Amino acid sequence: MKTWIVLFSVAAVGSSARAQTTPAVSPVSTTVVVVGSPEPVTIGETNRSATVLNTEKHPLAYQQTEDYLRTDASVFVEQRGAGGSQADISIRGTSFEQTLVLLNGLRINDAETSHNNMDIPVPLAALRSIDVLQGAGSTLYGSDAIGGVVDFVTAKPKHDSLLLRAGGGNYGENEQEAVMAAVGSKWSELLAGERDFSSGFMYDRDYRDEEASSESRYDSRLGESDILVAGDDRAFGANNFYGNYPSYERTKGWFASMQQALGQHTDAAFGYRRHTDEYVLFRNDPAIYENNHIDTSWQAALRRHDAAGRDTRLFYGLEADGDGIHSNNLGVHARNWGAGYLDAEVQAGRASLSAGLRQEIISGGYFITSPMLAAGYFVTQKIKLRGNVGYGFRLPTYLDLYYSDPGTIGNPHLKPESAWNFEGGADWFANARLYVASTVFYSRQHDAIDYTRATASDPYQATNLTGLSFVGWENSAVWQPDDANEMKASWTLLSGAQKALHGLQSEYVFNYPVNNASLEGTHTWAAGYMVHSRIGVTERYEKSPYAVWDLAGARDVGRWRPYVQLTNITNTGYQEVYGVQMPGRAVVAGLEISLTRGARRAEKP
Repeated sequence: MKTWIVLFSVAAVGSSARAQTTPAVSPVSTTVVVVGSPEPVTIGETNRSATVLNTEKHPLAYQQTEDYLRTDASVFVEQRGAGGSQADISIRGTSFEQTLVLLNGLRINDAETSHNNMDIPVPLAALRSIDVLQGAGSTLYGSDAIGGVVDFVTAKPKHDSLLLRAGGGNYGENEQEAVMAAVGSKWSELLAGERDFSSGFMYDRDYRDEEASSESRYDSRLGESDILVAGDDRAFGANNFYGNYPSYERTKGWFASMQQALGQHTDAAFGYRRHTDEYVLFRNDPAIYENNHIDTSWQAALRRHDAAGRDTRLFYGLEADGDGIHSNNLGVHARNWGAGYLDAEVQAGRASLSAGLRQEIISGGYFITSPMLAAGYFVTQKIKLRGNVGYGFRLPTYLDLYYSDPGTIGNPHLKPESAWNFEGGADWFANARLYVASTVFYSRQHDAIDYTRATASDPYQATNLTGLSFVGWENSAVWQPDDANEMKASWTLLSGAQKALHGLQSEYVFNYPVNNASLEGTHTWAAGYMVHSRIGVTERYEKSPYAVWDLAGARDVGRWRPYVQLTNITNTGYQEVYGVQMPGRAVVAGLEISLTRGARRAEKP
């Protein structure tokens, strides 16, 4: 109980001073959501539970993408390596494999293992936002969208500019970043590169993370062309990551996509991803045990929308996907699938309705239908009620199907897992400065994939389970009392039913947090200096709660922008993945140089 009191008494930053030049924030109801709907809509228009994390606002207050995701209490980050080396994302208690990760709306989930889903090849500095959909999303996005969807959206430059950043801290931390943008009358180019090194806070926990991207846009008579090429290289000590071994792992990948508007109503998109994973059980003696995996995936989509009367819009399209793997442990495998979907959006006065259906045809003889129905109604101009029922499914990864070692055994006979998601909630748009949302949800899974065993001496075996369900209550609020201050709070309460285990030991089912909360505050002075504070409190199933406090200060404007980032100020000892210790108190400080003339507010090029 004391931990929860600390959360609501310490995290806020004082709000007495007022800025004179900081522009007022836009009303929350106009914040654009690009996930969970066939086209961008505002928070006020969507009938789904969704969160928009603006990565262009106060970028020097955050070290990595996982820091943004931790501000959404329905998202639980299970991080092994510091600096973004390896992290899993769970939404509403579902497993990390049941979260779909997108990059500009295209799938980048890893075909080998979902442990690598967060190998985002685009540097954080090149992102515009991270959009989170809570709840099933397979009607629009297909496989893996059981618990939710996370879409990383890249930034579109507004002017010629150059940003350079360098910093360092304890544990041998050093980081560098460069972002260059060029903008013409009909084209733009954004180049970004980032690297983050550390000698590690303990033995065999060093890391080296590098990402680089190039995104080119061009406007023609057809519409906008968008070509993105990005790559990443992550090498890290994996001490205790997968058991009591001084292991080592290195993942590398690249992603290329092209999205083309074909007039005002049609869009075509194609994406290709290649990813490699080298795992060594004993870092100093690779000959004892080593795995090498190469997996590839691709996606092609043709999407169209039309008006069907004054109040109805139709969205429909065709998609084709495929993935494959070449591995010394998992073997050589490949599969393909295709889908068609139809979605109708109806707006009638205060009421709105969304109805969709997707049909998936998967190699191996699987036919999966994913329906969705969502509705909303403005009881008053400020209060909206909404509800949603949707279906999500996931194909097993190749590791689920074919992996084998003394402690873990895959299962080539696994069925795709699926879930029905039900939710009802309310939004209160009090005014332009205050927004509150509350949602109750229930998810029931079928053929859920978990690793189970009868006793501690047995290996874990990949298994399909029945009877697994979760019920929860999520709440969030955004308040800007004045132009100098902003506060955000979120809290999710979760309960799971584990009747599906029938006395077996589980590797993943009991990982979810029964309580997860985040409170953050930002204060900005007239000269552009800001301070950002966040406290997160997590209570895992049958575990003691822990609190982590992060604090950052920076200058958001001008040519010279110093910054300092303090993480885990209270030096809390905690684990987001059982058996993997997280770093203690740490500090990183540095300087960002902006060569953009006339920039008056913090924004990426």
